[in-house]
Amino acid sequence: MTDSPRRTPATRAGATPAGRRKLRRELASAAVDLFVANGYEATTVDEIAAAAGVGRRTFFRYFDAKDDVLFANHDEIVAEMEETFAAADPARDPVEVACAAVGLVLDSYAAELDTSLKRFTLTRTVPSLRDKEVATVDRYQRVLARYLQARFEEQGDEVASLRAAVAAAAIAAANNHVLRRWLRSGGEEDISASAAEAFALVADAFRPGGRAAGAPEETVVAVMTTATPLREVMTQLSAALQGGDGHAARSSQ
Repeated sequence: MTDSPRRTPATRAGATPAGRRKLRRELASAAVDLFVANGYEATTVDEIAAAAGVGRRTFFRYFDAKDDVLFANHDEIVAEMEETFAAADPARDPVEVACAAVGLVLDSYAAELDTSLKRFTLTRTVPSLRDKEVATVDRYQRVLARYLQARFEEQGDEVASLRAAVAAAAIAAANNHVLRRWLRSGGEEDISASAAEAFALVADAFRPGGRAAGAPEETVVAVMTTATPLREVMTQLSAALQGGDGHAARSSQ
């Protein structure tokens, strides 16, 4: 009597890291499609789970609420940013490293164009999703600031905390500027070229060497409208941070 061949046990969805990432993305894609088709408020967690081919309990293993699903890869991006910081050459300009790390956000949007465009529409029309997006950007900015502060402190910067906070805010602003312009173009713009230009402006603005050793710190106040082009914003910040000829940079644009 011969033994019957054994079946290879089926791998449960989400049993591996790759499987969990795949399932999170499937839930996110299903949610975005339902939000757009039926409206955010009218869509239920049960409907999202069913569209992704899983049960309600599985949904809540991955997300606390339905507004979380729209930013499904948020934690993954933060982890990748931390890996970028850990692997960076210590001799490299920390602002350039931080710009490269936040570029991972742009990469994730570009990799899923259809979902990104739908998410952009939703965050502009659903206040709770807009709030979630703002919180997500804030976390990226805090991750950047922590890394920059540690690096600036290693370099002996006496105002490392302040410089890190300002640099992180500038990097986040550049990232948001590029991302929104790309989304408004329907994904037609060259996001890589736009990002390279924007981050180069930020890196130039915060490149060390503009202040003489031992010179007293000054308060920099920049007054500009929200319509001021990013290049003009960074030009004025650069001039002010590198010494300039006064305490304030102003624009009437």
